[in-house]
Order: sequence, then structure tokens, then C-alpha cells
Amino acid sequence: MTANIEGLEAVTVHIRDIQKARQFYGAVLGLKEIQFDGKAGRAVFAIPGTTTTLRMHLYDPEEGGREPGTVSGIVFSHHDPASACAEITRLGGTVTDPPHTLHPPGFTTTLSVIADPDGNEFVLRSPPAPTK
Repeated sequence: MTANIEGLEAVTVHIRDIQKARQFYGAVLGLKEIQFDGKAGRAVFAIPGTTTTLRMHLYDPEEGGREPGTVSGIVFSHHDPASACAEITRLGGTVTDPPHTLHPPGFTTTLSVIADPDGNEFVLRSPPAPTK
């Protein structure tokens, strides 16, 4: 069977305020902004370690898709989610589920959930470590 999907180019989230979003994704999360169009209310950020970009733009109900604040399930990685969450909080970000360690069969991982100013949520997870 031939794969119908060959990669992931970008993840897009709808937002209500482009300046608040730029502050959060740039200054709080530390992502590098690679494109900004103030007239269109759009910004693009590089996701470290990937060629995938995180795109955001002002929500237009006519275009369809998810409303701001309804995104969840996107997983970012960090070697130490607890320290990352502490820094995110210090910089004014929101942690909606504090870091906690899980021990599913075969590996251990720490994860937490953070939210942007619109309430879009992202999982922040450490790389899985094999259990011994």
C-alpha cells in the first residue's frame, strides 16, 4: 500500500490576537519567528529540531476549522518538562496540567500541558526513557 501522507509541513492554530500570540510563542516558548504579516494577522514560527512550522492566524468563521482555544493533542518535546514549565510560568505563560511522570509498560516519560493566550493546549513531554 502506498502512503497517502508523506510528511508534516505545518501545524496551524487559530488565534484572536496576533500580538499576544507572537509574545507567547516567541518570548515565552522561545520559538523563532520566521514570518509575520501584520495586515493579515499571520505569523509562522520554526519548531526546533524539525522542518515543520507552527503557523497561526486570526480566526475567520467563514473559513471553517477549529475556533481559537480548541486545539489540543499537539506534543512538543523537552528534556526536562518541569524546568521548562517553571520558565514558561515565570515568563507569563500558563501551565494547565503540571508536570507528572508516567510509567507505562516499557518506558517512563514526564509530561505537562501548557496553553497559549487563547487556550489552545499543547503537551510538553520528555523523550521516553526505557525502564529497566
